[in-house]
Amino acid sequence: MMRALWTGASGMTGQQFNIDTVANNLSNVNTTGFKKNRADFQDLIYQTVRTAGTPATEETLVPVGVQVGHGARVAGTQKMFSQGSLQHTDNPGDIAIEGEGFFRVMMYDGSLAYTRDGAFKIDAEGQLVSSDGYRVMPEIILPEGFLQNSLNITEDGRVFVNLPDIDDPIEVGRMELYRFVNPAGLQAVGENLFKVSGASGDAIAGVPGFDGMGRTHHKFLETSNVDAIEEMVNMIVAQRAYEMNSRTIQTTDSMLGIANSLKR
Repeated sequence: MMRALWTGASGMTGQQFNIDTVANNLSNVNTTGFKKNRADFQDLIYQTVRTAGTPATEETLVPVGVQVGHGARVAGTQKMFSQGSLQHTDNPGDIAIEGEGFFRVMMYDGSLAYTRDGAFKIDAEGQLVSSDGYRVMPEIILPEGFLQNSLNITEDGRVFVNLPDIDDPIEVGRMELYRFVNPAGLQAVGENLFKVSGASGDAIAGVPGFDGMGRTHHKFLETSNVDAIEEMVNMIVAQRAYEMNSRTIQTTDSMLGIANSLKR
């Protein structure tokens, strides 16, 4: 009888985690380049009362065993790297990736991080940086006096600007993209950034549009891949599963109460 209490509790704990995951997805429905999370579950260990295949008589075997489960637990959370929609912004610092790949930035401590958020800015030194001031790597440094509206980035990542005294645009650098054997193994660190882990594998550098890399679209941003309707359905399912698990606890408590009230 007591087993059902802990089994129901494990189900409630798992569905609470599921709701936490859905809430995080919905809170980032408008976050540029955000990739939704999915909670994966697995059943817990089973208590085997009788093993299938044990002899029933001298000539027959037990066809099925007797096992009792102990509930569920969270097996992992996985980032879903499906493509988000591209939104035109007409902002010269915005770049979107269509297909595989990440931008790479250098954080203040010198470590490297990767992002799908292409809402870049130009700092006082003419360098392309993220919204938090992290430098895009390899560095893209725009020449002094360039015309602000002349910045142009091609689909293969080449960066061009115009200078006041030169008619033709000049190439000042080239964007690189990076992909991973297992992008779901990347470690999310916040600020729309990911870091390499032992599960993700090392970064594979490439030029946009070549060798399996996605293309870059200038003056576009990739929106979140969260589907609000899908997440609302997931929330309802998790809520009902939570209620059903709580009901098993209430039912078990009622049965214990009946057993406790028995009199000789």
